[in-house]
Amino acid sequence: MNQDLSQQLQQQVVAANESKTPLQIQGGGSKNFLGRINQATPLAVSGHRGVVSYDPVELVITARAGTPLRELEQTLADAGQMLPFEPPHFGTDATLGGAIACGHSGPARPFSGSARDYVLGVKLINGRGEILNFGGQVMKNVAGYDCSRLMAGAMGTLGVLLEISLKVLPKAAAETTLIQPISLAQALDTMNQWSGKSLPLSAASYDGDNLYLRLSGAKTAVESAQQLIGGEQHDDSPALWQSVKEQQHPFFKSELPLWRLSLPAATAPLDIPGTWFIDWCGAQRWLLSEAEPELVRKKARAAGGHATLFRRGTSDIDAAIETFQWPESGVMQLHRRLKQAFDPAGILNPGRLYADL
Repeated sequence: MNQDLSQQLQQQVVAANESKTPLQIQGGGSKNFLGRINQATPLAVSGHRGVVSYDPVELVITARAGTPLRELEQTLADAGQMLPFEPPHFGTDATLGGAIACGHSGPARPFSGSARDYVLGVKLINGRGEILNFGGQVMKNVAGYDCSRLMAGAMGTLGVLLEISLKVLPKAAAETTLIQPISLAQALDTMNQWSGKSLPLSAASYDGDNLYLRLSGAKTAVESAQQLIGGEQHDDSPALWQSVKEQQHPFFKSELPLWRLSLPAATAPLDIPGTWFIDWCGAQRWLLSEAEPELVRKKARAAGGHATLFRRGTSDIDAAIETFQWPESGVMQLHRRLKQAFDPAGILNPGRLYADL
């Protein structure tokens, strides 16, 4: 059945390429808020689902892109394993393909790595309607230009994902979260101090009042680190980090524009009006603010980072703001060359990343 569906998807892409008809790739729809959505013919991929192969001993799983994240994570959990990059769902219908296409990673990102770091291989349909395979199921199979990892964060602009092979890891034997009530500047200093030590840190966030440090690993290592770091122990560590990952924390319950600033972790607090939530040891900073978009992006650029309008506000002005910060000319040139190579007719998710890409 899934083989038939992949052929159907291929035929739809071939027909769209011949007629130069733009396609909007649709999975579970949980991340439709992110990026620019243009009017295009829907290409439904959520039916292309299921685990293709899973080897718990080799720590590798291959699944179809339409596989619900919740089902994939349950399969791994049953074997005591997990996706190390903790992909946010942002909805019950989130799919594996959507998680990789958006390239999102959860609180463990600075310690375990990003989504792209765990992509071993992909099968996809390019803009010409050709089914291509990149990478493999083990790290050593990756040779030359790693096209499989290009798909992480490409927002479906380079290909329609069919299958994805991922490296997985065992779940930690023990976990706890420590709370310390300190200022923003102190929190940034503390996060960077402890992240440079040989400790089982797996998450570090600051909500404006409290610093939260998650420890995950062997029980003895977690207990030893807890004594060294100090602080009050949180009552429900999994629930806390679930709320951060899925933006269910009280901070995110606002109708103001939500900005995501990606910055060097040690960057001092930025002078932008608004309310902040610090994640990833300071490398990911969420900002609720009605500040001018150019101010936010100017400050982010000056600090060596960039700013994304993650969720728009409710005003008509907010609706017109570009989601992603325009890259430097050299980087944009690379974007265009990749798009030309994978999708020369520009039919796959046109404009999802940038207006003319």
